[in-house]
Amino acid sequence: MKKLVFAFVILGFLATACTSSPSPSPTSPSTGTGLSGNIVVKGSDTMVNLSSAWAEAFQLKNPGVKISVSGGGSGFGITALIDGTADLCNNSRPLKEEEIERARKEKGFELVSTVVALDGVSVVVNPQNPVNDLTLDQLAAIYSGKITNWGEVGGVDGPIVVLARDSNSGTHVFFKEHVVQAKDKNAEYGADVQFLPTSQSIHDEVARNPNAIGFFGLGYISEKVKVLGIRKDASSQPVKPTSETIKDGSYPIARPLFVTSRGEPEGVIKEYLNWILGPEGQRIVAELDFVPLQ
Repeated sequence: MKKLVFAFVILGFLATACTSSPSPSPTSPSTGTGLSGNIVVKGSDTMVNLSSAWAEAFQLKNPGVKISVSGGGSGFGITALIDGTADLCNNSRPLKEEEIERARKEKGFELVSTVVALDGVSVVVNPQNPVNDLTLDQLAAIYSGKITNWGEVGGVDGPIVVLARDSNSGTHVFFKEHVVQAKDKNAEYGADVQFLPTSQSIHDEVARNPNAIGFFGLGYISEKVKVLGIRKDASSQPVKPTSETIKDGSYPIARPLFVTSRGEPEGVIKEYLNWILGPEGQRIVAELDFVPLQ
């Protein structure tokens, strides 16, 4: 557990915090259930179902609060937050330095990220595929175009149909940095990689195509796809993403999930974030197959 806490302290350093420029969303004195106001949330496709479930549950307890949630990718959500068309952003990757600087220099506020859940980027294939696990090196070679046939990694002879999220996706960025570029910082996704707009579209294509491979967050796993075990190297045991392996650090493609605000949260936004981090919000995290912080 100490390893996990240390890892997120390091990640938290990337999400610069400041007390200036609080969120513009309104709030009012306590009446009835206590809160009123409107919150617009945009961002991560990985988190959109989770965020929608949070919003629905919070609004049931606080009828005066209206929360709208949409996806589009972490990059899209961060841009919307900076430009003022969102009050909160769901992002499945840490903020980039250029995003922090744009908010600070062009808009005059700091972006503040809060870790709200944990996730494992799950690598999936069609259930008909006999391959059960891959090393990180094999996975990087597949996604950079160096391995192109399933026969090269112990499967049946046939072309590998490689699927990834589009560049607006935080999962796209995270996978590139932690898998494709794990040993070569100049590596790029291969020319034949097919970039799809949503995690659901990757799920559906893998479920349909026996030669396909894809990746997405825990919340999209179903019985229609097979989750591969990932080995850190050829001598390691394969590890699948579970609550236990993500918390203890043994699954090599684990990550935190963030909600980012314009400055330190205040008013109804602060109450909403506190609720997400509390027992009810974290229970929903577990129910949607992500990993709660507690």
